[in-house]
Amino acid sequence: MRAYLSGAMEFAKDEGASWREDMTVWLDQTLGHSVYNPVIESQNLIKEYGAEDYREWKQTDLSRYTDFIRTCVNRDISTVRNSVDYLICLWDESVFKGAGTHAEVTLAYDTKKPVYLVNTIPVSDLSGWIMACSTEIFTDFDQLKLFLSKRYKKN
Repeated sequence: MRAYLSGAMEFAKDEGASWREDMTVWLDQTLGHSVYNPVIESQNLIKEYGAEDYREWKQTDLSRYTDFIRTCVNRDISTVRNSVDYLICLWDESVFKGAGTHAEVTLAYDTKKPVYLVNTIPVSDLSGWIMACSTEIFTDFDQLKLFLSKRYKKN
């Protein structure tokens, strides 16, 4: 099994790397599942395309910036559609300024892949759309891990 680790990057602290690293280790050691980590994949694309300064391009070369981000978007869409079994999503305030997390959740729902959402904002602020696209909603990662341990128990 392979999980997509969805959540804010552009406006998140450390691009959301910490929680993804923790989940990667836990999923591997506990369930034997692998992950698609968009933080690592973005770093690989940055190297591949010589885009180390891509964030500056947003102000200095909008076309170049957009082209590079489009490459990232296309890779993520293809991965959600074709290369993962389920999606784990951290939904916090940093997703509000971005769009990728919204799209990944919707695309996973559309392709009938389970979406396990860890919601850290008040439920009254959680979008009904995102709620409807989520298979299960948790308030923290401990709840999620307990659920996944039961759902995907190793034989």
